[in-house]
Amino acid sequence: MLKFASTLAAAILLASVAHAQTRSDPSRPDQTAFRALYKELVETNTQASNGSCTLAAARMAARLKAAGFPDNDLIRFAAPEFPRNGGLVAVYPGRDPKAKAILLLAHIDVVEARREDWVRDPFTLVEEGGYFYARGASDDKAQAAIWVDSLIRYRAEGFRPRRTIKMALTCGEEGGSPFNGAAWLMANRRELIDAAFALNEGGGGSLDAQGRRVANGIEAGEKSSQSYVLEVTNPGGHSSRPVPDNAIYHLADAVARIGRYEFPVQMNDVTSRYLTQMSKIAGGEQGAAMAALVANPADARADALLSADPSLHAILRTTCVATLLSAGHAQNALPQRANATINCRIFPGVSRQAVRETLIKVIADPAVSVSQPSGRAGSDAGPPLTPQVMAPIEALTAQMWPGVPVVPNLLAAGTDGKALMAGGIPTYGVSGIFYEPDLGHIHGLNERIGVTSLYEGRDFLYKLVKIYADQP
Repeated sequence: MLKFASTLAAAILLASVAHAQTRSDPSRPDQTAFRALYKELVETNTQASNGSCTLAAARMAARLKAAGFPDNDLIRFAAPEFPRNGGLVAVYPGRDPKAKAILLLAHIDVVEARREDWVRDPFTLVEEGGYFYARGASDDKAQAAIWVDSLIRYRAEGFRPRRTIKMALTCGEEGGSPFNGAAWLMANRRELIDAAFALNEGGGGSLDAQGRRVANGIEAGEKSSQSYVLEVTNPGGHSSRPVPDNAIYHLADAVARIGRYEFPVQMNDVTSRYLTQMSKIAGGEQGAAMAALVANPADARADALLSADPSLHAILRTTCVATLLSAGHAQNALPQRANATINCRIFPGVSRQAVRETLIKVIADPAVSVSQPSGRAGSDAGPPLTPQVMAPIEALTAQMWPGVPVVPNLLAAGTDGKALMAGGIPTYGVSGIFYEPDLGHIHGLNERIGVTSLYEGRDFLYKLVKIYADQP
């Protein structure tokens, strides 16, 4: 441990040489180069309906090749039946063949975005009011661009890491296609991405309403995602002869009951640790409620106070929400079919079948069927928070943002880390990018990321990967 500590101290000292300027600074040519790379990636449409991850991967490969990466260290891949869903694996060789690699993972596909709904063109990077706006500006092209940029920077400076650094840019994390690049690599080309551990999306810093840094979050586990389909069928008839037995009414009642239902509070080591640490930071009534809920998860008053915050509500329990509705076939006919999709984010350790059974009980209507389409395979177990992983994050955080604590957290959403964890590769969500309480409208309209936050996160990850890559 003494050797590890001294090695870490030396690495932090070396990493701090260029720390004086971490904000958006026109005098830094490296930031200008990064912005051009980031812009190219963001403006390459990679939504499932009409975009191409394969094109985005090719463009990033071209940048790495121009930086001096040989062709045999740039592996582009795509399943023949999904030619637009290709990805890229890049390898930066280490000097010690016995040391296991580290993997930098990011997905390059994005959630669908309709131009008519957005204030700005979702596939044009716009810098305005201290933010970058675009679909994927944050999720997850920010981290993907940082990974590519970091490899280019390492190459330019002649960095020779002890461990090999691998990078995988994959498609399919956001859904919309049956192909998932991370899962495909695990199943078909494991050797390309095999590593001691992986760094991924899912972590990030939190800002309060006044823009002050509260904590640097490290994802140490995530909930499972599973959608359920509610369906009601009916003989229908003429709309001039309405009857109470209406498919839409059955479905509407079922959806409303689910909307009113709250799954009970659950606690595991990660959420307990998170609330305990955050109770001291938050203080006041909220801090007291956090401590109270850790002591007694059945404390209804503490639950109500904390659950008024959507982010806290999401990590305290399984949640289910209606996301799609479809009903009827003609405006002058009684509906013969009505269905709804309920997307659930399931607390670690709870089975998908148990959630389905709960929904059936909550609906309490035999006219409504509840089916369970296949969910994405993966592990919801968290990776081990070892000193070798946590100490560099804590030291860099203290260096860049003095007084800001590092807090492990449960991710309410899901990432491609599940596929890696299921295959035995510990995967950590870490970015050093700080977000406001609305998380920059990720998955929503007018997605954005703070310019300063992005540039600081870029410097944070560049330094962090160098430390990990030289670890004994």
